[in-house]
Amino acid sequence: MATRSRSKLCLFYTLVLVTYIQSCTGVPWTQEKLQHRATLLTPEEIRTALSHTDLNQMWQRDLRPLLVTRYPGSPGSQAVQEHIKTTLGSLSAGWEVTEDKFMSQTPYGPLPFTNIIATLDPAAKRRLVLACHYDSKYYPPQFHGREFQGATDSAVPCAMMLELARALDEELKTQKSSNPKLTLQLIFFDGEEALFQWTASDSLYGSRHLAEKMEATPHPTGATGTNLLHGMDLFVLLDLIGGPSPRFGNQFSSTLRWLTRLQNIERRLHSMNQLVDHPNDIQYFWPNVPVGRVQDDHIPFLMRGVQVLHLIPSPFPTVWHTFDDNEQNLDPALPLEQRLEQRLEQRLEQRLEPALSSVMRLLPTQTHGFSEPQHKM
Repeated sequence: MATRSRSKLCLFYTLVLVTYIQSCTGVPWTQEKLQHRATLLTPEEIRTALSHTDLNQMWQRDLRPLLVTRYPGSPGSQAVQEHIKTTLGSLSAGWEVTEDKFMSQTPYGPLPFTNIIATLDPAAKRRLVLACHYDSKYYPPQFHGREFQGATDSAVPCAMMLELARALDEELKTQKSSNPKLTLQLIFFDGEEALFQWTASDSLYGSRHLAEKMEATPHPTGATGTNLLHGMDLFVLLDLIGGPSPRFGNQFSSTLRWLTRLQNIERRLHSMNQLVDHPNDIQYFWPNVPVGRVQDDHIPFLMRGVQVLHLIPSPFPTVWHTFDDNEQNLDPALPLEQRLEQRLEQRLEQRLEPALSSVMRLLPTQTHGFSEPQHKM
C-alpha cells in the first residue's frame, strides 16, 4: 500500500480546489473573474482530497524523470516533453494536451522550442492557469561531465503540477461536467532560461511566443472582440520551489486577495494538523510584505493585462543557478527511507491514521530572512 503524505505541497492542491468559482451573472463573462467567490471546502473534503496525495510516488514517478539536462532542443528536453504528455494523457479526467512548437533565433543559432498546454475543458470560456517552465539552464561544453539538474528551477514545480492532476483526477473529472464555464489549464513553458545572457530577446522564449499566439487567437471560437488571454481568470506561476522554507511575498496588488487566501488556507491546514514540520513561527505566504518584481514567464501575460499570482520565493534558493540545484539538496541529509520510517513510527505513536502517517519532507524547514529577490536571469 502506497504511503499517503500530508505535506506542505498540499497547499497547492487546495489552491486548485478553493479557486473553482461560483459563476457570476449580470456581467460580461470577461469581467466575471473580478467578482467570483471561492468555494470553501469542509474539513472532511480537505482530508479526502489530501488523502490522494502520494509524494513518495511523485518523487519516483515524476520528479526523477525531470532531473536531467533539458535545455531547448536537447534529448533530455524531448524526453521530458514525452513524460509530461504521456502522464496527462493517461488520466481519466480527459485533458486536451496540445503543443506550441516553433523555431527561434538564439545566441547559438536557431533552436526548436515546445510549449505544452493541457486544458481540462477547452469549451469553457474561463480558465484558472497553473504554469511552470520545464527547461533547464544551458551550460557550455566546458562544463560537460557535470549535469545541471535544475531541481528547484523548475523540475519540482513541474512534478507538483503532474501530481496535482493525478491526485485530483476524479474530482477534476466531476468538475468538468458540473461547471462548463470555468476550467483548469496547465502550461509547461520551454525556453524560460537565457541561453547566453538575459536580455529581452534571450529569455522567456516560450512564454513570449505563447502569449502572442493566444492574443491572436479568438476565444470563444468565432469571437471578434475577445481572445484566449481574456479567458484567463488567474495566471499562477510556480518557480524555484523545493528549497528550505519558501516565503512568498506580494508582487501585485491586483491579486493580493488570492495570496491572502493562500495565507488563510495555510493557517487552516495548520490548525487541522495537516502540515508537517510547520510550527507556529513558520509561515509561507506573506501578502502584507511587498517584494521586488522578477523577470519570469508571467511577464508576457502581465504586459497583456492578465492577472498574475507569482509564487516564487524571496529570497531565491541558495542553490539557484548552481550545480548544487539537484535532488540531494531538496532534502536534509537523512536518507528518504529512514525519514519515512521515522515519520511512520512517530505518527503511529501519536495514534494517527496509518494511511496518512508517513511523510517525505519536500520542503525542509529552516528560517531565512525576507529580502528583495534577484532577477531570474
